[in-house]
Amino acid sequence: MAMKRDSPDAHDAPPAPHAPGERYVKPRIRKERDAAARAAALANVDPARTVVAQLKSHEDGAVLGPLLNLPATSTVSQLAEIVNQLLNNDDELPYSFFVDGKELSSSIHEDIIVNQGKSAEEMVVISYSPQAVFKVRTVTRCSSSLNGHTEAVLIVCFSPDGSMLATGSGDTTIRIWDLNTETPKFTLQGHTNWVQMLAWSPDAKMLASGSMDKTVRLWDPKTGKALGDALKSHSQLITGISWEPMHRSKDSSIKVWNALTRQVLFTMTSHTAPATCVKWGGAGFIYSASRDKTVRVWNAADGKLVRVLEGHGHWVNSIALSTDFLCRTGPWDHTGRKYATAEEAHAAAVARYDNEKGASERVASCSDDFTIFLWNPEVGKKPIARLTGHMQLVNHISFSPDGRTLASASFDKSVKLWDGISGKFIDTLRGHVGAVYQVTFSSDSRQVLSGSRDSTLKVFDLKTKKLKMDLPGHADEVFSVDWSPGGDKVASGGKDRVVKM
Repeated sequence: MAMKRDSPDAHDAPPAPHAPGERYVKPRIRKERDAAARAAALANVDPARTVVAQLKSHEDGAVLGPLLNLPATSTVSQLAEIVNQLLNNDDELPYSFFVDGKELSSSIHEDIIVNQGKSAEEMVVISYSPQAVFKVRTVTRCSSSLNGHTEAVLIVCFSPDGSMLATGSGDTTIRIWDLNTETPKFTLQGHTNWVQMLAWSPDAKMLASGSMDKTVRLWDPKTGKALGDALKSHSQLITGISWEPMHRSKDSSIKVWNALTRQVLFTMTSHTAPATCVKWGGAGFIYSASRDKTVRVWNAADGKLVRVLEGHGHWVNSIALSTDFLCRTGPWDHTGRKYATAEEAHAAAVARYDNEKGASERVASCSDDFTIFLWNPEVGKKPIARLTGHMQLVNHISFSPDGRTLASASFDKSVKLWDGISGKFIDTLRGHVGAVYQVTFSSDSRQVLSGSRDSTLKVFDLKTKKLKMDLPGHADEVFSVDWSPGGDKVASGGKDRVVKM
């Protein structure tokens, strides 16, 4: 009996159509011919050929200098020299260059004329963007497995200065680990149900924890002692915390607390379904996502609703800000500088934020509707772009520290990269064989780390868009990953009850 198949296999697809009279060429032979033609085109470079180019800022589109006649042999490093000269930089900075959203990696001849098929006679717009002046080494191995939790590790979180690691677990405890000896320092007990959320205060002097027992607790990480009793105001489980200081819960309300007086300053209750994520931005706004399919923007000073961002067709799982890294780390950067007073640290944080925040604070939201929206709430409620391509729900999103790139983790087993300014699709990073739960970037914005249901972590190189390091070791699903602000350590936790460093 003949069986009818629902869909043909890829191998059953008919051969690609060809012009009448043209002989059919096998795909393998056609591929070999294309490779040979590309090699010949790369070799056929005329040293005298020039390309008319205009340099523009990748972030705000500002034109830099006049039209330039650039030799086709010009390399990325030579373009960086030109930009440094036009900007009158005292110290030379590294730059990335893009044409039509595609990053240049070699020379104008190879990347623009050969790879993109552009003519040397047409004007080319080359956008530039500064890179970090330091480089983070690739994570290559697991230095230690930290045992102690007796149930699944639900969240791992480095302190803003990178000196401490906190982990929350289904065993109702929080553990603070000594990063020098990679041993447990304190076990914080007080919650009576799963600890799903942890958030460090910007000065790293307090740790807040949220639990399914409907309470928020504050801790002194230096002593391991609780700062007073639990903060009780929510009517349902706590699923998110954000400092300055802010907490949100599953009872559809968002409460702003004064951490010193331990009082609720005001409650924001406009959502019509449970809140799923909250962020305290650097521009004076609080952003909340909900299962009511919206993202709401609030005034952080008085809690008044500023605007509602609508567009998703299903509940919103997570939101990310282009300033997340700056808001998280404050005055601390890769130099490891220490500050003598709180006033000095505050001044450094203000200066760093103003210098690195970019033109405006952008917000990205991801949903069970398989899509991502990119917004600029400071300007209006209309989205910059709607990002489509994932085949299953998008669970988590993260901006790179420089705000230029957005990474999304999906249950379709892939990580996708998007332009963090325009929302244009960049590439798909594959390698996982299970749903991807979380993504995070290295502090130099050159690498992205993902944790998955397949029990592995993977490090991808943003320049090559290739897998750089596969990190197996967990015995079960990896629920949470974090890269230390200094870039020297990665932590992960999962269903196997082990924290790996």
